[in-house]
Amino acid sequence: MWNNPAIENRVGRIMIDREGYRPNVGIILTNAKNQVFWGKRIRQDAWQFPQGGIQHGETPEQAMYRELHEEVGLQTCHVQILGRTRDWMRYEVPQTWVKRESRGNYKGQKQIWFLLRLVGRDCDVSLRASGHPEFDAWRWTDYWVELDDVIEFKREVYRLALNELVRYLPPLKGGGRREPVRQMPGSNTEGSKPSIQRG
Repeated sequence: MWNNPAIENRVGRIMIDREGYRPNVGIILTNAKNQVFWGKRIRQDAWQFPQGGIQHGETPEQAMYRELHEEVGLQTCHVQILGRTRDWMRYEVPQTWVKRESRGNYKGQKQIWFLLRLVGRDCDVSLRASGHPEFDAWRWTDYWVELDDVIEFKREVYRLALNELVRYLPPLKGGGRREPVRQMPGSNTEGSKPSIQRG
């Protein structure tokens, strides 16, 4: 799907399309309570969903499983794919965040988002599965949660992905399917901070 002539520029194994966007996958990992996994960026006060670039020769699904293992330590047997976005979602990265060698043609990321269900256990999560961990803590939160802890230039894509993928959430036991909030996305309806897991 993503593998087309538009993908023309590679820096190492990083690919950038003709418009300056790097193909990427985003992962919304849910548990049996329809809560979502958030990882805290290592040595930062920013929280995000797992994500990462698609390498040459990979499909978005292959990249998703690789990134899931590298960032969260989960294998294919630990998760079930519930859904994915229909099209690419794009965000631009401010030039101050772009590595110097990529600044000439790099604008941002274009992402396919996957909604996953954890069928394994919380103890299967390992933030040290790779030699270069992305996160130093993690937590489960309500599907609809404040996006204030997400870096500003990613918030709109997060909102779009959450809204598009909510229809794939299975009904909760004893309750109906989660519906999009009618108030401004990012408002915390429960009013309490979820517990944070380390490592």
